[in-house]
Amino acid sequence: LEALKAAAEEEAASSQAAQLVEYALNFVGCSYVFGATGPTSFDCSGFTQYVYRHFGYSINRVANDQVNNGTAVSFDQLQPGDLICYAGHVAIYLGNGRIVHASSVKTGIKYGNATYKPILSVRRIVN
Repeated sequence: LEALKAAAEEEAASSQAAQLVEYALNFVGCSYVFGATGPTSFDCSGFTQYVYRHFGYSINRVANDQVNNGTAVSFDQLQPGDLICYAGHVAIYLGNGRIVHASSVKTGIKYGNATYKPILSVRRIVN
């Protein structure tokens, strides 16, 4: 019974991570505005905070503080829905080496390659 319960909880968590990724993708094309927290314009950490909050997760407001949220996991344990922290920047991992993030004023929220710059930390927010 305990094994079945644990498997069900794991499936629910991964299901929520999939829902989080799907929700985050709805914002691709929205504009990047420094300091903006949604729902039509975001900066990088405003975007991640907005998406996680939609699912009941409270994370810090700025990228340099979000690196302390959730649980640290190694890059080889990366799963969709994880928060990827870079120097002064954050993104949501989509799977298959891809991220979604509020990139810049020029490009807004877009898809990208997870390793486009050095990764400082991977944080598991959705347990």
